[in-house]
Amino acid sequence: MRSVLSAAVLSLAVSPALADYETRATAAYLYDMTNDTLLLSKNADAPLPPASMSKLMTLYMLFEALRDGRVTLDTQFAVSARARQMGGSTMFLDETDRPTVEELIKGIIVQSGNDACVVVAEGLAGTEEAFARLMTERARQLGMTSSTFVNSTGWPAPNHVMSMRDLGIIAEHIIEEFPEYYSYFAIAEWDFDGRSPSNRFNRNPVLRLGLGADGLKTGHTQEAGYGLVGSAKQGDRRIVFVITGLGSDADRASESEQIINWAFRQFVEKTIAKTGHQFAEAPVWMGNETRLGLVATEDVTVLVPAVQRETLEARVEYQGPIEAPVSAGQHVADLVITVEGLPERRIALVSDREVTRGGFLPRARSAAQVLLARAVGGAQALTE
Repeated sequence: MRSVLSAAVLSLAVSPALADYETRATAAYLYDMTNDTLLLSKNADAPLPPASMSKLMTLYMLFEALRDGRVTLDTQFAVSARARQMGGSTMFLDETDRPTVEELIKGIIVQSGNDACVVVAEGLAGTEEAFARLMTERARQLGMTSSTFVNSTGWPAPNHVMSMRDLGIIAEHIIEEFPEYYSYFAIAEWDFDGRSPSNRFNRNPVLRLGLGADGLKTGHTQEAGYGLVGSAKQGDRRIVFVITGLGSDADRASESEQIINWAFRQFVEKTIAKTGHQFAEAPVWMGNETRLGLVATEDVTVLVPAVQRETLEARVEYQGPIEAPVSAGQHVADLVITVEGLPERRIALVSDREVTRGGFLPRARSAAQVLLARAVGGAQALTE
């Protein structure tokens, strides 16, 4: 059975629920990576045209190829006529060029080069169509269930869709898995061989505002509107946000700035327990000991609203009694923290000691306790 200990294990002054941020975006997603907390979700699971924001998936596939050793930053790719003929944002590549992987990364991030994406797709998979199929398959493996790709660029096409949550997921993977390449997203200005001076500036509108913003990718088509997958870090906290459907470049810029400020000013971190803190004890069945401590493996820090203080609630959940043997450090329970207006947060708790399987007498005692409990329960049922 599931045992629940103390629905009020903790008490901490925090604020009541804040009203959701009133974003002007048609769909939005805001996630605090540091504290594993979803702060905002508006149509976040709706499959929508992602425009150039889907280039993040192309970059992720390229970063994986770098990690696997299939290419290096100095690897040169050929440029096909199809790549050269791509419209929209471009690096102005032609068939005589042999751009390096590093140049293509910069061209995709800074210049949003559609031609660069096609070069990467053809260089890694032979054709863009084959690459798009690989993108969709890899996205599913990463938990991006609302994404389907038919090209590498985000060029408008039927069935080329992503959700805001999926865009947040791929951004989080890039940040966590590829810190050595993530710095490219903060490049403010770059031009390939001096060919496109008018397209040399990074379109990310919050990079230079002193808000801690350091990536990721803008997007715009007539169908999708103006959007941004962004990330910002202030102190130890990092957030990822996705917005889409804005009416202009100026709207995207102001909305991005406001959502960053809201995330960092309206929520603060609170450390409620240190590593090794014992939150509760749990009974043990068939062990050489009858109880064990339930402890945290790291500092327990939660995100809470910043003003108008009230109460945080927490409880410990486990399947009990816990059957021996149990290893020290084994995950045996969860600390469930609830702050009004925010999603429930679950933190693993582990055993503070090893409990071996008991000898004959402890096992007999445990069996007798179970039989007695069943007998008492049956007697109660008969009298009710």
